[in-house]
Amino acid sequence: MFKKMTAIPKISVPLMLSSMLVIAACSSSGGSPNGKGESGGQGGGEQVTLKIGLPGSYEVTSKEIIDSFIEAHPHIRVEVQEAPWGDFTSKIATQIAGNTMPDVWFQENATILGYGQRGVAEDLSSYIERDLNPDDYVDGLFSAQTPEGQVWGVPHGINPIALAYNEDVFAEAGIDLPTDDWTYEDLIEAAKQLTVGEGNQTSRFGFIGSTSITTGWFPWIKQAGGSALDETLTKSRFDDPQTAAGLQQLYDGIEQGYFTNSDFLTANGGELEVFASGKAAMYFLQYSQQVNMNESFPDTNWDVVKIPKAANGERYVPMVANSWLVSSRASQDVKDAAWEFLKYYLGDEAQSIIVQSGSTLPVKKSALEELQSSTTKPSNKAAFTEGIEEAGVTLDENASWSEWRILVQQVVNEIMVGNVTVEDGVREIHVKVQEVLDAQ
Repeated sequence: MFKKMTAIPKISVPLMLSSMLVIAACSSSGGSPNGKGESGGQGGGEQVTLKIGLPGSYEVTSKEIIDSFIEAHPHIRVEVQEAPWGDFTSKIATQIAGNTMPDVWFQENATILGYGQRGVAEDLSSYIERDLNPDDYVDGLFSAQTPEGQVWGVPHGINPIALAYNEDVFAEAGIDLPTDDWTYEDLIEAAKQLTVGEGNQTSRFGFIGSTSITTGWFPWIKQAGGSALDETLTKSRFDDPQTAAGLQQLYDGIEQGYFTNSDFLTANGGELEVFASGKAAMYFLQYSQQVNMNESFPDTNWDVVKIPKAANGERYVPMVANSWLVSSRASQDVKDAAWEFLKYYLGDEAQSIIVQSGSTLPVKKSALEELQSSTTKPSNKAAFTEGIEEAGVTLDENASWSEWRILVQQVVNEIMVGNVTVEDGVREIHVKVQEVLDAQ
């Protein structure tokens, strides 16, 4: 069977308004309500109509992938339903209730897990076992797999984190650059040495103290030996002293002034601006952010290494993704057509197109190898690709992730500004999270 994994999250992207667009793969008449159309067609056999939903339109999904699939599958009449991310995700719930949703679409991974629990998503485990070789893919292929073995979706893309560093800042401070062998203790010690300021005025911080889940509190609790949930994804682990220890390290860095605080980030243009301008030497950077770095700050001298090793010598590389699902309510011929699309998306041609986009990582190992020839910053893209192959982990997602994560974030925000102690905060978080889990 497949390797069981704790699940992932979200990559929501604010996008410009676009209209609904329908693209037909063939010029013949459309399909009937049950998804079947006229027989024949360029591919032979009976034509099938497949409705593909694209939240965020072609700003998130390459149009080249869709067009190439259409060209290679003339017997499948494709209707593309595209809209801005927010419009799509708010509308899809109504479509599901009215049974008018697309046959295949993608959303945040946690949402897909919820759809699986509700019976909206098709279990893809048998399709994967029949047609794919899991060894050809990184473990992120199973981001939407449950502890029981169902696979409710496959990744639209993978977005891991690595440790970014500003080379000019390190050179100015006379400190050796980070390496893949660094531990979190090395990061903390370097951050202290790199911080510059007088009194309460800090002109440069050693590290950006993000308080978000992916680049903030989750990697810190993981490296300390803690976690958000247990392996079954049904029990909170916020009462674990190691979870509290990780949050304490993040809080100490912010409170003692060698990690940035939220006020400094707000006053200086945000995390990327602070890092690119040299006002912070290091940063947990998600892969997709390289696009903005290269476009907005092309002259910054920076690179990345793998995220540091944890206290136990292991490495944990948080990764997030959106996932494709196939509607469980579609007829079998439409499900088969939807799986043909997902197989194409996971194949060599489409995965190579994803590599060129730079906005996310593919999940096929052969496509990841193509990044070795990339000349864009960061030069050490292996920090991301080898990082997820070695130690990729998801964000303890389950069907109620979207609900309990918000509750956690609210308390973490209070902890990091000093309104609540770590000890009291984790106690409150544990109770709230377990209540949500028990109500599943």
